[in-house]
Amino acid sequence: MSDIRLQAVDVCKTFGIVKAVQHVSIDFHKGEVHGLIGENGSGKSTLMQMLTGIYTIGSGKFILDGKEIHVKNQVEANNEGISIIVQELGTLSGLTVAENIFLGHEDRFVKFGIKNTNAMIKEANDLLKKYGFERINAADMIDRYNFEDRKLIEIVKSTYFSPKVVVIDETTTALSQEGREELYKHMERIRNEGNTVIFISHDLPEVLDKCDRVSVLRDGVYIDTVNADDVNEDDLKKLMVGRELGEHYYREDYGEKISDEVVLSVKNVTVPGVIYDVSFDLHKGEILGFGGLSECGMHEVGKAVFGASYDREGSVKLADGTEINSIPVAIKHSIAYASKDRDNESIVINQSIGDNICLPSLDELGGSTHLLSDRKLKAFADKHAKEMKVKMVDTDQFVSELSGGNKQKVVLARWIGKDSDIIVLDSPTRGIDVKVKADIYALMDEMRKGGKSIIMISEEIMELIGMCDRIIIMKDGKNSGEELLRSPGLTENDLIAKMV
Repeated sequence: MSDIRLQAVDVCKTFGIVKAVQHVSIDFHKGEVHGLIGENGSGKSTLMQMLTGIYTIGSGKFILDGKEIHVKNQVEANNEGISIIVQELGTLSGLTVAENIFLGHEDRFVKFGIKNTNAMIKEANDLLKKYGFERINAADMIDRYNFEDRKLIEIVKSTYFSPKVVVIDETTTALSQEGREELYKHMERIRNEGNTVIFISHDLPEVLDKCDRVSVLRDGVYIDTVNADDVNEDDLKKLMVGRELGEHYYREDYGEKISDEVVLSVKNVTVPGVIYDVSFDLHKGEILGFGGLSECGMHEVGKAVFGASYDREGSVKLADGTEINSIPVAIKHSIAYASKDRDNESIVINQSIGDNICLPSLDELGGSTHLLSDRKLKAFADKHAKEMKVKMVDTDQFVSELSGGNKQKVVLARWIGKDSDIIVLDSPTRGIDVKVKADIYALMDEMRKGGKSIIMISEEIMELIGMCDRIIIMKDGKNSGEELLRSPGLTENDLIAKMV
């Protein structure tokens, strides 16, 4: 009896002139965690979205347990025994937690045309308890919960019915360590039951640790499948990019004096229930890092600086005394913000690349006449998309069609186009491949040298150490103590000691 659970056979997909997936054939085995890796735009998410009915298949076929399947949406995929936890938010606002968990399968709770809501809530609560997520109430509206909690709800939604194949697309980047451990536990359970996990991640140590075999795509083309035990990170990087990658993507300078010039002063900022009495100064031409464990409050610091925390107390002031109390004031006074929740807060997902890049700069592009020229808008968008090397058909393409890394490039392109002086980057390399990370780090260093001031909020300790002039560790919503200064001797343990 074959141990092959799923086969992709000569699968292709194009978007306009872009060949996203080209004649890909891969076998996925029963009882394995199968890593699927590649640079942003390599086709890995597109391949899985065809499998799960999010995209229609261009050509080729998928064979599950020896039978060709044809799914048109995620509900049909679920009915075939295939589920997916998507990279961005995969739950629907305006519904309860229970309704999200059983979306597409509500008929289980319908009798004589009447839905038994109480039975649905009870079963959902039983599942949440079984998964260890008792603090989430199935009767609540999903909008009550933050991005990470909604990812935990997706884990329940995608795995409670013991599917034959579970696709996990860049989910760990949205989770705290505690949430990751919970996901790993369910991945292991699925494998031990003889089913298949297809695990997409840019975290190569995680891939090597959690996967049995790893398949690599490059520019939409299948490259190879290797046993995880037989390779190391450098081997995988070389397969991904087609050449050796240098070791140095972080800054290499040490000992540079931080400017005395303060460009932004944050005093006694409190957002009730999230952060308390946070104060710091941001200097000209520096990268100031914020780190900490999940729910430590560091992400709210970025929102507070950008004027996006409506119940904020305390003050955020520019050097000239201007108070930043709202997003329009922040943008007008040259402050940019890239949110961790990229699809919902940093870009307009169902608009074009060009519209997204131009949006913060419309006043400048309109000039004294306030008239917007299509030619001028197009030239502006083209220039900054090309600067960021966005992989696209053209700037008329919708952002929703881009990979996660290319969406992030659009986010950065819009603020580079705006030429903002203060840039708040919350998790700027979340879900980004190793090569694009290097490009983003180089861009940050270039902006710093040009006198721009950057606040970098990150859950990745090594990028804080590698990129920042100063690091502030948040704990329980407060600054945990003295700042850590840039030094070749600064270690992960130095930061962790202040986080826990």
